[in-house]
Amino acid sequence: MRAEDVLAADAAHVWHPYASVGATPFGVVTGAEGVRLEFADGQTPIDAMSSWWAAIHGYRHPQLDTAATDQIGRMAHVMFGGLTHEPATTLASRLAALTGLERVFFSDSGSVSVEVALKMALQFQRGTGHPERTRFVTLEGGYHGDTFGAMSVCDPVGGMHVMFTDVLWRQTFLPRPPAGLDGDISAWVAQCKPVLDGLDDVAGVILEPVLQGAGGMHIYPPEAVRWLADQAHARGWLLILDEIATGFFRLGETAFAFERVGVEPDILCVGKALSGGYLGLAATLCTRNVSDGIDASESGVLMHGPTYMANPLACSVASASLDLVAEHDLPDRIRALETGLTSGLAPARGLAGVADVRTIGAVGVIQLDRPVDVAAATRAALDHGVWIRPFRDLIYAMPPFVTAPADVEQITTAMLAATKASLS
Repeated sequence: MRAEDVLAADAAHVWHPYASVGATPFGVVTGAEGVRLEFADGQTPIDAMSSWWAAIHGYRHPQLDTAATDQIGRMAHVMFGGLTHEPATTLASRLAALTGLERVFFSDSGSVSVEVALKMALQFQRGTGHPERTRFVTLEGGYHGDTFGAMSVCDPVGGMHVMFTDVLWRQTFLPRPPAGLDGDISAWVAQCKPVLDGLDDVAGVILEPVLQGAGGMHIYPPEAVRWLADQAHARGWLLILDEIATGFFRLGETAFAFERVGVEPDILCVGKALSGGYLGLAATLCTRNVSDGIDASESGVLMHGPTYMANPLACSVASASLDLVAEHDLPDRIRALETGLTSGLAPARGLAGVADVRTIGAVGVIQLDRPVDVAAATRAALDHGVWIRPFRDLIYAMPPFVTAPADVEQITTAMLAATKASLS
């Protein structure tokens, strides 16, 4: 099909995420390899987004392609209710070993994994004699997905789901922790503790550790995560960590942010990079204590079951992705990406209209003092051979882990150009 025919069909029928019907895409993708997309018009921009933070190994990786091809030759899918298969059991075993959480419940998106986590916490509290514990504590500025339970724990004021506030489950929001890994949390703790002391109906605490992603790319102190974890466990509340964006070395140093922080979650959500960006796959992991509590609830089972749960094709590719994660010295690789992003974005600090520049691991952010002109910024980046997807007041990159230093330099140059275009 010609590119113009694709665009015509798109305009007539396709509804893109966070867009109005008929919104014109910036490109028609015909292929992808390594860190580059292939557009119908011949452009081959670097994908600085990792396909929304998922394609950590880049595109058409031979090991991942082989895993997908081999599995599709056996079976692409089979229901998981009452049946099992090797790709799921292998992946579950590996995730349990990697995280220390014994129980693994698969789903097909990060948002659903959060729904499952909330449901787990509620059923656990019912099974352990606390049916009155029906609400959650979370942080302002957070984002956990677009389904209704997940929306209820997203920021109710500055988040993208404000229009639904009146119909969502009412949760308790604590102030956003101070910025920076070394920020002083004493004033924040003084604000939060009286709020927590006044609560008696909480099932769990849910948060994105260290980096709040789509809520604003806010980096905050590990000490704040540790304090909230201590508060939750002291009160009999479950600690739910959403590592859909931060998991699998995105923040560097450790595979998961909770290891960096030094806490042990009761429930953990993972997704995005889990399948290396090949297929929709997520998981909600929990401790044996949590699963025992759920078994003791009146249903005796976890009341959830997605149709494509534990899809064999996705599970096979995910195991191959974990092989790649294990084969490479990712902490060193992520440190190199962080160094390149930090030095390349430094000139943005001197631009009028730039509120902040920050990096952590394979994440680089330029924050403006106004909303981004998305069209102008995107076109400017494409003119410099880079695909980005700005939002709100942020021009940011989360490139694949295989991005070479020269390509990182090209990404930061494009981000600077996008910033200037948005501000002009």
